[in-house]
Amino acid sequence: MHVIYGGTFDPVHHGHLRLAIELCDRLGVANVSLVPCHIPPHRGDTGASAGQRLTLLELAIRDEASLRIDDRELRRAGASYTADTLRQLRAELGPDEPLVMVVGTDAFASFDRWREWDMIPELAHIVVVQRPGPALDPDGQPAKLLAERKVSDPARLRESPAGLVLALDAPLLDISATGIRDRIAQGRSPRYLIPDGVWAEIRRQGLYGACPDGNF
Repeated sequence: MHVIYGGTFDPVHHGHLRLAIELCDRLGVANVSLVPCHIPPHRGDTGASAGQRLTLLELAIRDEASLRIDDRELRRAGASYTADTLRQLRAELGPDEPLVMVVGTDAFASFDRWREWDMIPELAHIVVVQRPGPALDPDGQPAKLLAERKVSDPARLRESPAGLVLALDAPLLDISATGIRDRIAQGRSPRYLIPDGVWAEIRRQGLYGACPDGNF
């Protein structure tokens, strides 16, 4: 079973990393692939460039064998669309390998506004991770999709290549990349919210308004 967890990772933080490790445990897989987005179609510009975000991600997982980086979206021109990524992965994996994409409930709430959203369940299973925020609109397409395809046992994802939705209530660290960027811009330390190596590189490059020679 191939599991991907995408995002801007701007910057990567312990919330991302802890969830990825939790996914390995809960889904019973040896590794999870982190897929950094090139140009997010549903938000503004990222605070760091694609190359800078990739460097931070590499630093963050360099000692963790269960986490891998799939940089295909960074190598693809234009906006990053999940359907394109899944279609490419499906061609590589073949028709029978279970493929799983991970998304938070906040993002899943607008799932029906994603490009080719109705094709995504034909390409992969979806794991919806509970995140703080309002519940899904019970009359909306995402809630209907969840009701129609929902499974409660992660083992069910191994029985078919795609088409199921698993709602996962995983322990989460309440950390946001936006909050980290704001904290750095205000001259406040984000230490223990992000890996030390990531913080050192952010300071070295002066990313997000960090003072390059600051020691906080």
